[in-house]
Amino acid sequence: MPKVRLSGTITGSDDPNREVRAKMLYQLFSRGWDIYNSNGDQRITLSNIERKIVEANAFIFMPGASLEDLFKAISIFVGYQTLDPNLSSKATVILNADGTWTPMFNLLGNLHTLGTIRQNYRNYLLETANPEGVLSELEKVQRLGVPDPGRTKVTECSETSYDTPLPAGSTGNVCIFCSASIEDESYLEDGYALGRELAMNQMGCVSGAGTTGVMGAVVRGSVDAGGWTGGSNVPHIIELEGLPEGLSSFWLRNDIYTRMEAMIENSDAFVIFPGGAGTVQEMLALLIFKQMNHPCMMGKPVILYNRLNPDGSTRFWDKLIDLLEPWENDTLYTIVEDLDAIVPATKGLLKHKICAS
Repeated sequence: MPKVRLSGTITGSDDPNREVRAKMLYQLFSRGWDIYNSNGDQRITLSNIERKIVEANAFIFMPGASLEDLFKAISIFVGYQTLDPNLSSKATVILNADGTWTPMFNLLGNLHTLGTIRQNYRNYLLETANPEGVLSELEKVQRLGVPDPGRTKVTECSETSYDTPLPAGSTGNVCIFCSASIEDESYLEDGYALGRELAMNQMGCVSGAGTTGVMGAVVRGSVDAGGWTGGSNVPHIIELEGLPEGLSSFWLRNDIYTRMEAMIENSDAFVIFPGGAGTVQEMLALLIFKQMNHPCMMGKPVILYNRLNPDGSTRFWDKLIDLLEPWENDTLYTIVEDLDAIVPATKGLLKHKICAS
């Protein structure tokens, strides 16, 4: 029998989502699906999420979206974007009966307009308002499959990991999560300038080791200024994009989740630059770890660069800030609106971390 994985946790007998979950379970069982996480008591981590994807044939996200649910749904969309072979022909349906998923769709729509998401995300994250609609969408994907994201391989991956020690006098590594697809020259110039500024301040630059978009520009800025640069990537993405030149250290990983772990573990601070679904995924992972007081994020600041858009009236991450409003907490991240303020803010927060320890 095909297996479907449900998101969500029922908190008690008075949970408002208890009834809709019961209806969903009945509908699935009656149509021949086996169900993972029917009781809502399984935890997923960066280390096991890819295995959970392999085990399931489809994914259903229930009402009452939590920060972890948002992370998992966007992670699956990123997997579709990057041709993760373990997601081939597997449906993802979001039961948005209570509207808690609407801010995520608003964010993805805005990023699609800004050009950092090229695919029509609604063809991959299928939204419906009732359990019957979920079954309809599952059956449609079983018949038609998942749309082609329109990407092709440009190279073969023969890379291996390597390490170069940080230079003497380094004041810490800053990880830049950002877009690999954006083409607006002003954003690329910002990325290059930030990479260069990090190098000039003896700060290492960690990235997703991409060659294109802002990600490629950040790496080039650091390398051109003689900085230490580290990055992590996975074989199937390297085959789509290649690797940038000049990396000081490179950590090859098998999937996008352990790739993220490598970037987090090798960084002392994080900057969320203009990006797409992958950047949102990474931001959510950082916040989840912070909420958990996970050792890998203890004392590590997160800076959100909410840059003014070319239209002059909106800022890039306004919709992300709206999405995060239910979990708003001054200790989770700091918002910066000017490029020139990023490095001073990062240095100040790192200094505070050193003093506190």
